[in-house]
Amino acid sequence: MKIRVLGCAGAMAAGYRTTSFLLDDDVLIDAGSGVAELSVEAMAKVDHILVTHSHLDHVLSIGLLADTVQRRRTQAGRPAVQVHALPETLQALRQHIFNGVIWPDFTRLPTAERPALSFHPFAVGERLHLGGREIEVLSAAHTVPAVGFAVDGGAVGHWVFTGDTGPNPALWARLSQLKLAHLIIECAFGDDECELAGISQHLCPTTLGQELAKLEGSIDVHITHIKPGERAAVMEAVAGLRGDHRVSALENFQEFTLA
Repeated sequence: MKIRVLGCAGAMAAGYRTTSFLLDDDVLIDAGSGVAELSVEAMAKVDHILVTHSHLDHVLSIGLLADTVQRRRTQAGRPAVQVHALPETLQALRQHIFNGVIWPDFTRLPTAERPALSFHPFAVGERLHLGGREIEVLSAAHTVPAVGFAVDGGAVGHWVFTGDTGPNPALWARLSQLKLAHLIIECAFGDDECELAGISQHLCPTTLGQELAKLEGSIDVHITHIKPGERAAVMEAVAGLRGDHRVSALENFQEFTLA
């Protein structure tokens, strides 16, 4: 089982793509602009998209992927790509994106009987079983309903992505019960914008340090969702945090090997 980083930036610029991870070759975790790193052939292999929340930088490629691969998948007799998310997130996608105005409704195209996409709700705490892999839906605290994910890597431990989140006691209560191999956590703002981070329910280095202090042991922690042009300042502040965790910036195309 492998996870590849397709995009991990908090905004876009040349060389920066927004959040998306590829689990093996058939599961996307979020579908930001990082999906554009995949070839058409690779996109056509994606059977599932797990969505943390409805913000554009995490969902913008769902409709574009559907448009790119629907003919190829239909001709091959492949089923609809399954989009898994909270009910509120799926409703937001229906109302604001797949509405025939912003983008065609690919849950009914090319035909209602054989659509390119199908929507599947989940709940926090649910364990999804996709092709022999178990992925737990974790709590997140954001400005819209949101979640994170824990991919069970067996003896290696869990690969955890918090999604976009501010301070969240429920997350740490659950993570304390899991064996962790890697923690992917956001730090969307520098300490000079901690007030804005609080308003938008993101983390800055100060609040990130307070959150990581709730996690015992020494874990590989990877910082994501940094805005282009702010990485050096954010990571300098993160480097000054106290604690035993091994903290580094998440890199585009970085790969994680699990069970």
